[in-house]
Amino acid sequence: MKKQIYVTFCIIGCILFLAWAGFRTYHGIQFDRNCDGFLKRAADANTVDLAKQQLQLAVNYCDANGFTVNSGYTSIWYNTPDEEIGFWYKNLEESLIGLSKVPPDASELEKSNQLMKLRETLLDDDSDGTTVTCPEGISIYPYNNGYFWWAIVSFIIAALFGILAYRESQY
Repeated sequence: MKKQIYVTFCIIGCILFLAWAGFRTYHGIQFDRNCDGFLKRAADANTVDLAKQQLQLAVNYCDANGFTVNSGYTSIWYNTPDEEIGFWYKNLEESLIGLSKVPPDASELEKSNQLMKLRETLLDDDSDGTTVTCPEGISIYPYNNGYFWWAIVSFIIAALFGILAYRESQY
């Protein structure tokens, strides 16, 4: 009887952990589709108008989801500068303003310089190659803390009751 209870709780823990992974993946995909992808397209744009259009879509998503200047950090335990949403958002806004200030009759050099500046603002080169600059964990913001505890608790439930069920089957 004990073993059945342990197995049941282990299964519940596994289901909760898989649900966490599913929700995390879903929110990551939504962020990639509605913000990250547009930032990448803005960085890759060949014209100022195209870059401005793509960047505006990303900024609109940020506005709609509360990723604004006063948002805070995506970190749970301690804050680091690369996880500050306000700075990241302000950079996006300032880049959009910079693109808007480029006159239609600007020289190709001016347009090219503005596009290069935008690319340097939006992209980073790291060990994975070129990536879009975003605070880590922003796709689940402002629920980072809840997602963290959801993962920890569900994993502990699954592991603990899995071990108990295994030990019970040994006797």
